[in-house]
Amino acid sequence: MTEGFRRGVRLGVDVGQARVGVAKCDPDGLLATPVETVPRNDEAVGRIASLAEEHSAFEILVGLPMNLRGEDTASTTDARSFAADVAAASATPVRLVDERLSTVSAHAALRQSGRSQRSSRSIVDQVAAVVLLQQALDVEKSTGRPAGTPIFQEPA
Repeated sequence: MTEGFRRGVRLGVDVGQARVGVAKCDPDGLLATPVETVPRNDEAVGRIASLAEEHSAFEILVGLPMNLRGEDTASTTDARSFAADVAAASATPVRLVDERLSTVSAHAALRQSGRSQRSSRSIVDQVAAVVLLQQALDVEKSTGRPAGTPIFQEPA
């Protein structure tokens, strides 16, 4: 384990228009696993905050879908807004992490496992959350620094 790696459970969150995929890792950060797909509605932010508490997560990592040139898109703006809402609703610190291609990687992995895009719809968001969380864990292990940038919560 890299010297700068922080031990503890983290949640990975892939924000979509219709659904939000959630994944978590074990305390040693060895493996990211799917948790659930949350419908994107008025209860979504509260559900993410509840999941962080249920799993005793010390950090929530929200994927930031930049375009391939590293620029913001409408989805990036939406993810930033969702992450800010989660930060306001949760005592758990939130970080934004670059998740370019996580959904593409998730679809590819599901195709390779023999699932059609239609049969994968319900879990692709969870798989994308697993991909972004695993990438963030790998970054922290290799650099000794947390992936992404923190969203600073306003003191209550």
